[in-house]
Amino acid sequence: MRHLSPALNAIAAILLVSTPLPAHAQDNSALKQIADDYWSYTLDQFPEFASSLGVDDPEGRISDASLEAEDKRVEKAKAWLKQLDALDQRGFTEDDRTNFGILRRTLGEQIEANTYPQRVMNFTSYSAWHQNFAGMHNNLPFKTIADYRSYGNRLKRYGDMHTKNIAIANQAIAGGFAQPCVALDGHEKTISGLIVEDPTESRFYEPFKKPIPQGVDPEEFEAVALRAAATIGMLINPLLQEQLDWYNTQYKPKCATAPGVSAQPGGDTYYNFKVRQMTTTDKTADEIHKIGLSEVARIRAEMVTVAKEAGYDTREAFIEHLRTDPQYYAKTPEELMEKVARVTKMIDGKMPTIIGKLARLPYGIREIPAETAEGTTTAYYNGGSPEVGISGTYYVNTSKLDQRPFWEIPALSVHEAVPGHHQQIALQQELDMPDFRKNGAFFTAFVEGWGLYSERLGIEMGLYDTPAKNMGRLSYEMWRATRLVVDTGIHSKGWSKQRAIDFMTDNTALTAGNIEAEVNRYISWPGQALAYKMGELKIRELRTRATETLGEKFDLREFHDVVLGQGSVPLDMLEAQVNRWIEAKKTS
Repeated sequence: MRHLSPALNAIAAILLVSTPLPAHAQDNSALKQIADDYWSYTLDQFPEFASSLGVDDPEGRISDASLEAEDKRVEKAKAWLKQLDALDQRGFTEDDRTNFGILRRTLGEQIEANTYPQRVMNFTSYSAWHQNFAGMHNNLPFKTIADYRSYGNRLKRYGDMHTKNIAIANQAIAGGFAQPCVALDGHEKTISGLIVEDPTESRFYEPFKKPIPQGVDPEEFEAVALRAAATIGMLINPLLQEQLDWYNTQYKPKCATAPGVSAQPGGDTYYNFKVRQMTTTDKTADEIHKIGLSEVARIRAEMVTVAKEAGYDTREAFIEHLRTDPQYYAKTPEELMEKVARVTKMIDGKMPTIIGKLARLPYGIREIPAETAEGTTTAYYNGGSPEVGISGTYYVNTSKLDQRPFWEIPALSVHEAVPGHHQQIALQQELDMPDFRKNGAFFTAFVEGWGLYSERLGIEMGLYDTPAKNMGRLSYEMWRATRLVVDTGIHSKGWSKQRAIDFMTDNTALTAGNIEAEVNRYISWPGQALAYKMGELKIRELRTRATETLGEKFDLREFHDVVLGQGSVPLDMLEAQVNRWIEAKKTS
């Protein structure tokens, strides 16, 4: 595709504004109708998600997880894609073009993803249907008795979700698409950990353990709570036990021996798709592998400098000190959470120095559920909902405390909370743009790229005030650089799990437990890990371009507002947006 230079883009934008267009060419109602139809259908198909946005669902429906349902959704996507391609785009505004491009890309990727046999791979070491269902209530409103009844009805439908997901996973076994054995360590605990003898101690019961909302009749509440407890005890627990038995006797014995997806039928083609989808670029796996090696070399040299500043002759000696000295590790989960709370509050106070438009929705911190903690990542973020009054949440892993060093907390927190995921996602929920983009468009390269870029902003915020914390930042950046090497190595170059672990152990300061969990994640979720570094590199490239081009006119807060100002977008759209801003600033 031919691209205009930034200067020609600016001229084109001026002409578009100043030159009258025929009335029919300025009509974007057809595009708006397609987008509205798509979004309405999406909310209907995923009612739990709709409820998180404040859409009432008294019946308490749940999404249809079957492949047949996805086939029907794809047929709808094909029809909308055909309608989009028939539109006359000559009179589209920049916003129209962005809306068109994002919707077209979203539909196209949904259609293409459904053509690969890997669609039957319906869980990873990071996420699975039973855990998603157990955490569903975190995003649902609980303000009226109707909300509690709706949730209770959803619990009763657990059997439908269970049956359909097991059926899909059985197809994965039969077709040679089971997850690799080496990535499944401890997966059974994510199932067994949800089974508790007392239903009122179950994670599924958590909404009923909170204070009764004002206006809700206590007797009605108690009746709904009793029915929910009965559902958990008599329906959900037996189904979880059935799933645990199935996993141990049917799935696990058939797990894949090779760690890479390329060993599966059609695996190479599928991996190429995941690379394109996750990075929103046309770069090949080999090109990304080489970028990763280059970044590893650069960051490694910086780590050597920091080690010498700390008084160590070698990088390795400093890392060994950081990994083993007890002063850097919490003795209790509460101590770790208190450290995180202190750091996040300090970061909150620095936010106005680097961001112009701050998100209004607050965030909180919580511990990762115990039954998943040992096998999952160090932390993650769960978006909130302004519509139903739910804050964003920064989840912290308090298992294996000897693997969660204090010197990682600043880099971890700016990534997961602010100015990283919470600022970006909560701000997106406030933007004046179509609902399908505000609440449904989250391109991993942008979202995670901004998260990683935010770690670097910690330098300007003064967070890395000791060599240990600075090494923590570099280790986290190295972590994402090694992902480019490890993910492509496993899935396109035949790497073993041990080779991936050795590479990350040699280059990062991450502890062994973190590295093990991360490599399992890359093996079971091909391509996703590539998005972070590729997105961050693009944002840094655009910042350098803006700084060098604008000189004294460059404003960091304004630049960040531009980057975040149209929500999550593919990297080429982000580049076009920043280029337009640069040209406008040059002539202002």
